[in-house]
Formats: sequence, C-alpha cells, structure tokens
Amino acid sequence: MEKLHFDIQIKAEAIKVWSVLWDDFSFRQWTSAFTEGSFYQGDLQEGATIKFLDPKNNGMYSTITKLVPNEEIIFHHLGEIYDGIETPRDLGEVFERYLLTEDENMTHLEVEIHTTEELRSFLEEKFTDALSNVKHLAENQL
Repeated sequence: MEKLHFDIQIKAEAIKVWSVLWDDFSFRQWTSAFTEGSFYQGDLQEGATIKFLDPKNNGMYSTITKLVPNEEIIFHHLGEIYDGIETPRDLGEVFERYLLTEDENMTHLEVEIHTTEELRSFLEEKFTDALSNVKHLAENQL
C-alpha cells in the first residue's frame, strides 16, 4: 500500500473550499486535472456509495466512511467501474481523506491517500495540479 500526502493553503473560508470540492460544477472543473469530464454520482452522506466516473462511465466506487461538512470526508474505495458496471476488487485499505482546517479566512486543505502502487505515479503527477485548480476556484469564484 502506498501512502501519499498533499496539502495547500487557500485564501478562502472552509465553507467555500468545501463547496468547490463537492459541488457538481466545480468538482468537474478541478478534477479535470485527472481526466477531462470527470464527475461523481451519489449523495454526500456518511455510509452512502459514490461513483467517480469519466465520460465513458469508467472509474471507481466508494463508500463515505466519515463526513463532517466543511471539515472532513473519507472515501473508502471498494472497486472499479467499467462501462458503468461495478467490479468489486479487493483493494485493501485504499482510501482518500480530505481535511479542511480554517484559520482567519485561510483554509489549509490536506489530502491523504492510501492507494495501490500502480496508481502512485499518476496521483503524484496529477494531484498537485488538481489542488491548484481548487485553490484558483475557491479564491476567484463569487
């Protein structure tokens, strides 16, 4: 298992950063750093299943194991999706954790990822750009 950590300081309140991360329109914008046209299906509720997809309906599905609005969300990845069909895969403890800490109109966004070795280089290459997109959107959107 590979453990990755990313963080960024954003000049915006945590509620704004959270909105950029998880509102459909801005989610599609910041995740374009990974794959153009990325989106998710499902409700952001603890215990809910979320599908992270590309325009060809390929991606992964996950359970939200923790959700504290505007502060923290953890996705436990369960399997992959090919042509819209869920394919369970024993990924072990593969998860993503987003943690927002606000201090005087600044938000520190930390992302911790436990992933497979095969995805490590892709995530290391793309996640910095994705977080730059989040920063730009949070600091410049009305």
